[in-house]
Amino acid sequence: MDEGIYVGNAAKDGAGNGGWLLGHFMPAGLDVRHSTDVEVKWGVHPPGDTRAEWVTGERRTALLVLVSGRFRMEFRGRSVVLAEPGDYVVWGPGVDHSWYAPEEAVVLTVRWPSVPGYRVTSG
Repeated sequence: MDEGIYVGNAAKDGAGNGGWLLGHFMPAGLDVRHSTDVEVKWGVHPPGDTRAEWVTGERRTALLVLVSGRFRMEFRGRSVVLAEPGDYVVWGPGVDHSWYAPEEAVVLTVRWPSVPGYRVTSG
């Protein structure tokens, strides 16, 4: 990083942090990727990949854009299938959700604000 500029690769940089590239969880201080305003994720999902548990009590707004493949977002009482590159879905605070990748998929997620929580703990 040089003078507030960071250049990287989403797949490589996100690999060590669950795909997340920018947000409150990045090192505070001089790392320009640290933000409490927004989070950005490059999600690479193999066929059959699913979220281990539903997100409930959501406090953020999110935008999920399909880059490639197919991806299904699950909401209480509604499923949304993203099938064409550029398809997207936006949901707001209070909307419970989960997801499933019926085939290999790459998605870009932007959430705001960036707040701790919502990570599935491995048990």
